[in-house]
Amino acid sequence: MKHFYIFIALFCFALTANAQFGVGGGGPTTTGRISGTVIDSITKKPMDYTTVGLYRSGGKSPITGVLTDDKGNFKLDNVKPGNYKLVISFIGYPSKTIEPVVTTASKPDNKLGTVFISPGAKALKEVNVVGQAPLIENRIDKIVYNAEKDLTAAGGNATDVLQKVPMVAVDLNGNVSIRGDQNVRVLINGKPSGATSASLSDVLKTIPADQIKSIEVVTSPSAKYDAEGSAGIINIITKQKNVSGISGSVSGGIGTRQNNGNANINYNHNRLSLSANVGGNMTWPQTSLTSSDQDFNYNDPATHFSQSSNGTSRVKRHGIIGTASAGYDFNAFNNLRTSIRLNQGGFDPNSHSTTTQTYYYDRTLDTAYTSNTLGHNSFGGFDWNLDYTHKFKKEGEELDLSTQWSHSKIVTDYTSVFSSVFDNQKNNINGINNEYTFQADYTLPVSKLLKIEAGGKNIIRRISSTSDYFVPSTGDDFVFDPNNSNLYKYNQTVFAGYTVLTFTLKKGYSILAGARVENTDIHGEPTSAVQSLQPFDQNYTTYIPSLTLQKQLSATQTIKLSYSKRITRPSLQFLNPFVNKSNITAQTVGNPALSPEVSQTVELGYNTFIKSSVINLSAYYKHTGGLIEGLATPIKVSVDGVDQDGTITTFRNIGVNNSFGASFFGSINPIKILTIRGSINAYTYKPTPSGSFQGQQTQTNTYVQYNAFLSASVTLPSGFIAESFAVQNSARRTIQGSNPSFSIFGVGVKKQFMEKRASIGINAIEPFSTYKNFNSNIKTPTFNQSSKFAFPFRSFGVTFSYSFGKLSFSNPQQPKKGINNDDLKQGDQGAQGAPTGGGR
Repeated sequence: MKHFYIFIALFCFALTANAQFGVGGGGPTTTGRISGTVIDSITKKPMDYTTVGLYRSGGKSPITGVLTDDKGNFKLDNVKPGNYKLVISFIGYPSKTIEPVVTTASKPDNKLGTVFISPGAKALKEVNVVGQAPLIENRIDKIVYNAEKDLTAAGGNATDVLQKVPMVAVDLNGNVSIRGDQNVRVLINGKPSGATSASLSDVLKTIPADQIKSIEVVTSPSAKYDAEGSAGIINIITKQKNVSGISGSVSGGIGTRQNNGNANINYNHNRLSLSANVGGNMTWPQTSLTSSDQDFNYNDPATHFSQSSNGTSRVKRHGIIGTASAGYDFNAFNNLRTSIRLNQGGFDPNSHSTTTQTYYYDRTLDTAYTSNTLGHNSFGGFDWNLDYTHKFKKEGEELDLSTQWSHSKIVTDYTSVFSSVFDNQKNNINGINNEYTFQADYTLPVSKLLKIEAGGKNIIRRISSTSDYFVPSTGDDFVFDPNNSNLYKYNQTVFAGYTVLTFTLKKGYSILAGARVENTDIHGEPTSAVQSLQPFDQNYTTYIPSLTLQKQLSATQTIKLSYSKRITRPSLQFLNPFVNKSNITAQTVGNPALSPEVSQTVELGYNTFIKSSVINLSAYYKHTGGLIEGLATPIKVSVDGVDQDGTITTFRNIGVNNSFGASFFGSINPIKILTIRGSINAYTYKPTPSGSFQGQQTQTNTYVQYNAFLSASVTLPSGFIAESFAVQNSARRTIQGSNPSFSIFGVGVKKQFMEKRASIGINAIEPFSTYKNFNSNIKTPTFNQSSKFAFPFRSFGVTFSYSFGKLSFSNPQQPKKGINNDDLKQGDQGAQGAPTGGGR
């Protein structure tokens, strides 16, 4: 707790410094209005949804701003007397600056009248697509997908939205990857969530799509970001509007597969802002079909054994997420903001399977049995943030102090009943995750040519997991089994510091150079009654340089060369040495000696903007050392004195992988009402195992893996909009086999009315097939396994939305940063998870 007390002391010091750094003196209290009408100089038509920003003369940051209405009118209220400039921006048009714009105490109102803007050759630095309602933005350091503009996402969840983001893929289990790499850090509003550390895929399925404003994808993070996540960072931005007065919206969807609802309300008056949001998601029970074939050859006919299983799995899910936030500007230099985010979700699996075992060397041993598994899984917690921002009198100089406490709890209970061969079993798992983060960031624009950013960070993670295992007693009763139960405590502490320099040079050149150092300290304490397990420790320091060179070739073309280094820390279950025997024929075990995975990427990117069309191309080379993969090894297990064949899976640093890849994203408007956009990312996979792992490798070719997306949207008369999309992801390879490929197709139509404040729509996902099939394979020199999973994907739904309030923003003092934990390997459970079923 000493870290907490230190931070509180620093925070109190910052508040007491208010008198020194705050705005002093009084001044006129009279306020006025600046108004006008924006007109297209060629068509002479009013420009609606055009951004009008108000700046102080010579200033670089907007004081306030509005969007023009459907008649092109704008009004900026509560303007104090002074000298200003207006910057008017619209997609595909060069920004127009009007200066000076003067208001005085004697003449507080300034009516500008008609302001003409015209298309030109000069494009915006941040390129937007799709005209008035951009769906994709290509920025210098990221790609932004504006989910609120996607009508086919309505009624779904975060997983459905992520499937349509360029360069991002989501598999059937909800595992997220960028360019095929699952080592991704997923943030919510720029901050990690304790819930995602428990089970990312499950949490994503509980976030309603209607609650998502946009998704940012950062493929080459600079040194200011945490080093974790070799593939990059995905930041999910929820709808937290910053508007004057009171505003809000309600939306939802009802469908054959899932239902959701979302509501938010926002209040902003003077220097106080308040907002609240709540969203829920519930699926109808869904029944999947499963099958598996295993063949244990051992290169010896005398031990040849195989088994096959067929069954069903029925699951229903639910989740609710609520957020409340408050912010207050003490003056133009000091801001305090706090927010709390609550989440609760769960799912209840019910599976049944029939397994047939064949002993080729002795057919008298052939047998068959059934298994039934009932489970209950729940997860929930909160994320509390407190952020303080101090802006210095020098334009752009800023100090941010932030803290966050994330708490989550995951509970997994299941009971498996077998007709024969195996004993019935029961497992109750309780995991608790507490994460404390303290962060300071400082930004100093030294001159027009140089900006310096520096900061420090401390992340403290304290995780515990208790797995209580039970075996049959008498009748239907179970008794505690200490032999298979365990307690696991895991502590991780990370200290980090960084410096980033941004150079803005002549002739369109710019350089972003940075360096970061991170020290990771890990202590694990596994406890078992029968397994001889020892506490383990790891401590390592990682240096992370980053460099980006950009050249503005013309007003519409940019080329960028970047280098980044990332790491993937193995955590919790990857390091837990306890052998999990809850599924006796499919055991798992962690590896305390596992080292972090280190990747280095060099990328060359090109972006061009032609009228309303965008093309983004990139080619990259990625070297990964200490490549982490899970390896399955055949084992013999004894059940009532009879040997059974099974597998044990653990994680290893198997070697290195050198990958070459290229990606393309494009958006075009062949005709005014039609927008077509698509993306494809392809890359090679050919690892080089080291030492004994060479003997485990059965996939020796060079494989090309890819993910692709294509969509088309049509704007029709009378407020109708129609859209269709398709996603295709190839199978993902390992040195022992392949994981399932994935594809999805959807269509939707929406009708807008009440001046676009309300809408109702219908959509369909996979309308032509009830099930989607997912196949995977594992092959070792002595063991083969193929699995098939058929998931009910077809769904039809109705969506609705209604919004109210004033479309203007009037609180520019909101902090920009806050906590941003971009570390920990995704796919890892924050608390020990449970298997999907019993032994086979």
